[in-house]
Amino acid sequence: MAQKTPITVAYGDGIGPEIMEATLRILEAAGAQLEIETIEIGEKVYLRGNTAGIDKSAWDSLRRTKVFLKAPITTPQGGGYKSLNVTVRKALGLYANVRPCVSYHPFVETKFPGMDVVIVRENEEDLYAGIEHRQTDQVVQCLKLISRPGCEKVIRYAFEYARRNNRKKVTCFTKDNIMKMTDGLFHKIFDEIAAEYPDIENEHWIVDIGAAKLATSPESFDVVVLPNLYGDILSDVAAQMTGSVGLAGSANIGTECAMFEAIHGSAPRRAGQNVANPSGLLLGAVMMLVHIGQAEVAERIHNAWLRTLEEGIHTYDIYREGTSRQRVGTREFADAVIQRLGQKPEQLKPVSYKKGGGEAFTTATLVREQLPAKKELVGVDMFLDWREGTADQLGERLQRINGDGLKLKMITNRGVKVWPDGLPETFCTDHWRCRFISESGGTITHAQIISLLKRASEAGFDFIKTENLYTFDGERGYSLGQGE
Repeated sequence: MAQKTPITVAYGDGIGPEIMEATLRILEAAGAQLEIETIEIGEKVYLRGNTAGIDKSAWDSLRRTKVFLKAPITTPQGGGYKSLNVTVRKALGLYANVRPCVSYHPFVETKFPGMDVVIVRENEEDLYAGIEHRQTDQVVQCLKLISRPGCEKVIRYAFEYARRNNRKKVTCFTKDNIMKMTDGLFHKIFDEIAAEYPDIENEHWIVDIGAAKLATSPESFDVVVLPNLYGDILSDVAAQMTGSVGLAGSANIGTECAMFEAIHGSAPRRAGQNVANPSGLLLGAVMMLVHIGQAEVAERIHNAWLRTLEEGIHTYDIYREGTSRQRVGTREFADAVIQRLGQKPEQLKPVSYKKGGGEAFTTATLVREQLPAKKELVGVDMFLDWREGTADQLGERLQRINGDGLKLKMITNRGVKVWPDGLPETFCTDHWRCRFISESGGTITHAQIISLLKRASEAGFDFIKTENLYTFDGERGYSLGQGE
C-alpha cells in the first residue's frame, strides 16, 4: 500500500461539518491515501476569546503536515475578530489563490456555457495588508502595499500553472493608469516575466474594462492573474457566472504549505439540514490530491462528480425542473459520486491530471535576485490635521516654517493639488499633504526633516504622519499630486 500523506482537516462551522464529512467519504472510497489530523478553528475558538480563531496546537499541525483541507467557518460579528482566512494565508506564506471557474452547461444553468477560466489572485499584500489608521475627524486611510517579490511569486506561478495545465494565455488586470506606482509595478513585472514564456500568449487589461470583458465574453480569457483586491472580487464574480459559487473550490499555494477550500461561506441557516452542496469543498480536495501527488485519485473523483452532475443528480441549489432528474441531500449526493467512481462523463469533458507531485515552488525559483538601487532622500510629505481656513491660508502659514534648506512646494487634499494655484471648487477635508523639498534641488537629510517637524510643532501644527520622498537610481519614487 502506498505511503499515506499527512493532512490537516478542519470541519469548520455552519454547513462545514456536513460537507467535510461527505467530502472525506468520497476521498476514502476513491482510494486516497491520507493520514488525517483534525483541528478546531472558527467560531468556537473565537468565542473562547481567541480573536484569531485558531489555537497554537492547530498551527503546530499545519506546520507539520503543510497541507490544509478547510471547511468554511463563521466569524462572529464585531469584537475585533480577525479574518482567519487572511491570517492563515499570510502567516503560512500562501501567496497564490487559484480558482478554476468552469461552466457545466446544460446541467447547471448559466449564460456562459463555454466558460473555463482560472483566476490566480495575489494573496498576501495589496490593501489586504490591513494597515489602517484614523488620522483626522474626517479621514481614515488604508495602505496599499505592493512588493516586487510578491508580484514575482504570483505572476511566475500563473505562467507555470498555464504551462503545466496546457493553458494558452495569461492575462493581467491592473489599474495602473491611476495607481501608477503600485499597480504599475505589478504590470511592469508581468511584462518582464511574460517575456520568459514565449510559448504562452500574454496580455494586459485595465481592470474596469477587463472586468466588463470577463463578464460578457469569458471565453476570451484563459488564466487571469491580478492583485489581491481585484482578484477577490472577480474570482467570486467569475465563479457565479458559471452558474453557482457553490460549485467552486480553490487552492491557496505557498512555497512550504498549501490550503484547499470551497469559496463559499458557512451558510449557518442551512446547517444541520442535509441540504448543502459539498461540490465546492470536494473540488478543492481534488486540487489538494493533485498537489500531494495523488493525481489518479483526483481524476477518478472529478470524473465521477462530472458523471453525477450530468445524470441530473443535484442538490437544491442547482436543481432545475426539466434538467435535473433527482433532488438529493448532502449525504445522498456523496453516495451518488461514490457509486460512479471509475466512470467518466459522456457529455461533459472528462478531466485528466498529470501524474507526479504538486505545483510547489521554492522562493528562489519564483523570485529573481535584484541589486539594490541607489536611494536618495529628496524631500518629505508632512500630513496635517488642520481646519482653520483655506488652502491658500494654510500655504501662507506653512511658508513661515521654511528653512534649514527646505521649502514648501505643494499642498494636496485627498490627492488633489490645492496650493499653489488651486481651484476654489475643490472640496477639502481636514487632511492635508504638504510637500517640502530641497531649496537647492539636491538631497536632504533626516536631520532637516526633524528640524522641520520641530518648527511645525512650535507653530501649532498637528502633523499626523510623514512620508519621505526618495529617488531610486535617479527615478522618482513618489507620485505627483493630481493637477501638479
